[in-house]
Amino acid sequence: MPKDKIPADFTLEAAIYDTGKWVDDGRCEDLQSSKLVQMELIPPAAFQFQGYILEARLESPKLWSAEHPYLYTLVVVLKDASGLVIDCESCQVGIRQITKAPKQLLVNGHPIIIRGVNRHEHHPRLGKTNVESCMIKDLVLMKQNNINAVRNSHYPQHPRWYELCDLFGMYMIDEANIETHGFDFASPLKHPSLEPCWVSAMLDRVVGMVERDKNHACIISWSLGNESGYGPNHAALAGWVRGKDPSRLLHYEGGGSRTTSTDIVCPMYMRVWDIVKIAKDPNELRPLILCEYSHAMGNSNGNIHKYWEAIDNTFGLQGGFIWDWVDQGLLKEGADGRKHWAYGGDFGDQPNDLNFCLNGLTWPDRTPHPALHEVKYVYQPVKILLREGVLKVKNTFFYKNTEALEFHWTVLGDGCELGAGVFSVPRIDPQNSYDVDFKSGPWYEVWASSLAAEAFLTISADLLHPTRWAPAGHVVSSVQFQLPPKREPGPHVINAEHSSVSCWTVGDLIRIHGPNIGTLDLNAETGVIELWTVREVIVMNRGLFPCFWRAPTDNDKGGAYSESYLSQWKAVHLDDVLFQVEECYFLNKTDHLVEVALVYAGVPRTESSDSKKPDSLFRVDICYKFHGSGDILVACNVRPSSGLPPLPRVGIEFHLDKSLDQIKWYGKGPFECYPDRKEAAHVGIYEKTVREMHVPYIVPGESGGRADVRWVSLRNNEGVGIFASVYGSSPPMQMSASFYPTKELDRATHNEELVEGNDIEVHLDHKHMGVGGDDSWSPCVHDEYLVPAVPYSFSIRLHALTAEDSDPEIYRSQLPN
Repeated sequence: MPKDKIPADFTLEAAIYDTGKWVDDGRCEDLQSSKLVQMELIPPAAFQFQGYILEARLESPKLWSAEHPYLYTLVVVLKDASGLVIDCESCQVGIRQITKAPKQLLVNGHPIIIRGVNRHEHHPRLGKTNVESCMIKDLVLMKQNNINAVRNSHYPQHPRWYELCDLFGMYMIDEANIETHGFDFASPLKHPSLEPCWVSAMLDRVVGMVERDKNHACIISWSLGNESGYGPNHAALAGWVRGKDPSRLLHYEGGGSRTTSTDIVCPMYMRVWDIVKIAKDPNELRPLILCEYSHAMGNSNGNIHKYWEAIDNTFGLQGGFIWDWVDQGLLKEGADGRKHWAYGGDFGDQPNDLNFCLNGLTWPDRTPHPALHEVKYVYQPVKILLREGVLKVKNTFFYKNTEALEFHWTVLGDGCELGAGVFSVPRIDPQNSYDVDFKSGPWYEVWASSLAAEAFLTISADLLHPTRWAPAGHVVSSVQFQLPPKREPGPHVINAEHSSVSCWTVGDLIRIHGPNIGTLDLNAETGVIELWTVREVIVMNRGLFPCFWRAPTDNDKGGAYSESYLSQWKAVHLDDVLFQVEECYFLNKTDHLVEVALVYAGVPRTESSDSKKPDSLFRVDICYKFHGSGDILVACNVRPSSGLPPLPRVGIEFHLDKSLDQIKWYGKGPFECYPDRKEAAHVGIYEKTVREMHVPYIVPGESGGRADVRWVSLRNNEGVGIFASVYGSSPPMQMSASFYPTKELDRATHNEELVEGNDIEVHLDHKHMGVGGDDSWSPCVHDEYLVPAVPYSFSIRLHALTAEDSDPEIYRSQLPN
């Protein structure tokens, strides 16, 4: 407005309207009818100008929280002397209180738990350009996966993002755009946090953030920046923020996360045992919230359940923010016209950070990584426990009861559904629980009358009604329990007395043949099954050899010099082991059974300059029992040499004809899972194609595995194929099947570079190392998920399949009656 048009006398009016009830009631009303209170204008004192203050008192307001983000509408009107409206502005406001208590951050008096992620602004095509639909997609996905908090890493973000976080309900740490990471390598230059000439620039960024964003309910804490060391400049920033806005807490990790410039102990990538130690320190009265943890780089986020076992059970731990939300790859068109995800160096950019921008729980287009299932599980707000015959349903919400949830149960016996339904749970108030006697539940009779060898009970809490971020029926919480066995497990058996099998040798080949087993050629010189046909269909074209190597993940590569797992493995040539047959002989030959033993020595394939025979890394004994029933029992005994590092895997590898691409398994799933990231996966019977088993991480590596597998089958479209199961006392196995050989997953630097092999590579592992994820720059798989180089023994059953065969029935046939 031109200066000459500004009225000499004007008035400000403001009112608060209860438009939040429009959302609750599902209907729009006239704005005036929703008016709650007219605000009173308090002019500034004559001797100073601190701005106009508008005051009002609301009796018993509805408080904003991430669980119930209730918003009012504030309308501010500017009028001239005649009462004519010159300008009118409105915004949504939430009313809430942030305070602190010993070892607690409180929202409206409650010690909330931060189930958070770090979020960079990123669009898969537009980079840092913000698009509202992308912001909304982020918030919908976050809410659907039980994420309730976001750290704006590492700068204030688009204004619309704050409005949407207010609306959807998302706690926020708003972070100043200050980072001096590069100064770690700039000695002897003095750090900016110590230089008085930098304090005004640093303060300018903090002041701009606070003044711009101060009216948003979602912000519970201000951050002074990221990884900028610590010095007197930070003390100045902290002093200004605390003086300007005492209604929020202050966050800053630099200087060791425990300086006087932070109200929150906020370490990054600190190990579980160390955060517990701080929380139990009686002299530390601040809450601990991890500003970054569980580095989501590629196939990662192992061990995250360990953090949440600690957080859920340790006073003073209030959660954390996973690093981070989205892979920051960009869509690029290749020379062949196909679009793919590109990262550092793909644009000719030098220097670059390679794929260290790919740390997300989602791909750039917000397709979830498998690890997001695990995050949803550890973040779930309704906890369900089964202990000593009592099912406990615990509501960990601080503001919501469970009226909006419906509880479901399912019982599986040997992977097949035995019964399912809804069970009644009375309203559970916030921070309360409800106990159900296991025997009184609707699942009990179903389980008690079952003859299944093993049974699982799944309980879920689903939304009764649609919300802004999910439809009715959306699963909020889900957990599966293995029920106690009703009988002692007995030895597995193969009944092959009435089936015949024959055997003869042709040169180096041992040929096995029978009406049920088909025809199988075992090379006595190499120990390799060169061909296995069933009803004239080639099912296996190379296989059953020991395997201890996997395509390295990003976390396997993490570590300086010789520290990484990959460096340790390559130092002893685990990536290129040749298995040589030292002995091959018959143990038994009858009309119903042929038994063949092989002794392998695993030696490095790398050529040596001297004539000395390389030392053996592994001694492996494999005993085959070929039964006329169509069964092949494979007993493996592994003896690693001393001094080897933890192994990537201990198992067998074989290759199937590409036509056998219909895969079914009984184990954890349906999504990818590994020994240290499988809490969210449920045991069941699942079906996919081999192509669907592949997880297209932008940088390839070990992927697509399924944990705790009892049996697996691979068939062609006519139903012919092979079946594999654990046998004897062997525990469930880790399984994968892929068109991409391990060497190819190791070679390619981009998913689109992968070249399919001529067959399907299958791995059945007795042991498989966890994927880790505490960080991606040091070896950090927890001890219980490492595979030490010690002797192992395990057994696997293979069975020829035809269209008439039932996988569950074949599995049950080996179980004792």
